[in-house]
Amino acid sequence: MTERKANAVGINHVALEVDDIDAALAFYRRFLDFEVRNHSDSITFIYFGDQFINFSLGRVQEPDNVHHFGISVDGKELVRETLIEMGVELIGSRFLGFLDPWGNRIEITTYTNIQYP
Repeated sequence: MTERKANAVGINHVALEVDDIDAALAFYRRFLDFEVRNHSDSITFIYFGDQFINFSLGRVQEPDNVHHFGISVDGKELVRETLIEMGVELIGSRFLGFLDPWGNRIEITTYTNIQYP
């Protein structure tokens, strides 16, 4: 019997734990443009087209040193400049990486760095 599988077509969303939903919105709004949906004190969704980040109240783990996700932008250097102005410590690598105030590791990239089959 031939094994049938669904084709993965992308990542729909990422869930991040934060200690303060409004502070998370303020932090990410400083360098990203997005639409807010379903905002409450304990959960909020920020959309980039059909993809989104789910901010949930209650960070319990230590900062991430390896686990991360990437956000593709159309202005990577603008994000770099803004993060530096914000006083965010950039993680030294070939990627534009940083920890948000809750220890979530983020990498900023562009679609020119995305590898397609």
